[in-house]
Amino acid sequence: MKIIGLIGGMSWESTKIYYEYLNEAARDRLGGLHSARIIMVSVDFAPIESLLKQRDWDGIAPYLVTAAKQLEAAGAECVLLCTNTMHKLAPQITEHISIPFFHIIDVLGMALQENGHKQVGLLGTMATMQNEEIADMLASRYGVSVIVPDARDMDIVNQIIFDELCLGQVHSASRNTYLEIMNSLNARGAEAIILGCTEIAMLVSSKDTAIPLYDTTALHASYATDWSLS
Repeated sequence: MKIIGLIGGMSWESTKIYYEYLNEAARDRLGGLHSARIIMVSVDFAPIESLLKQRDWDGIAPYLVTAAKQLEAAGAECVLLCTNTMHKLAPQITEHISIPFFHIIDVLGMALQENGHKQVGLLGTMATMQNEEIADMLASRYGVSVIVPDARDMDIVNQIIFDELCLGQVHSASRNTYLEIMNSLNARGAEAIILGCTEIAMLVSSKDTAIPLYDTTALHASYATDWSLS
């Protein structure tokens, strides 16, 4: 079993879901008392989130590059960045490590392509929903186009993530709001919805809607497990 390296803490609420998914997968596939081999560097999110508000990506990059280098030095054999938003800095991270970095959008794109989806809705942080690089990657590599909520709904989605989910708060009213926004995207032609923030799966799941959902956290963890056990 290869050792999986995690850059966590953004937020730690979603990072613990990664830890849970990876260990459940190892147990289910190997049986008995097996668990995943994991090394984690968990950052303090507060200063990073402050820089994110300013879209200061150059300021954020050293935190993540340092974490990735620490993982490699500690013996990790791959790196998972446990956040969708910060994948904007994937090039800066991969430049400084020699072990594999599994990009969450590539893992997502393979799943969407496998199931034949051509147009999907994207929910995530404001930075993720406004990140044209995500749409470009999915379109150019996997033939999938992306639609996002309107400006008002994007603000609501983002606010619920940072003001509630990142703090471990899950409210039924917010779930209903997300479902309304997802239905709106579906009406505009989205064949499926990307849960493009690692915290969103805390709020909504496939039991809440008939629209196909793609939980990037679960897909990312599953891909890493396949690689670890290969």
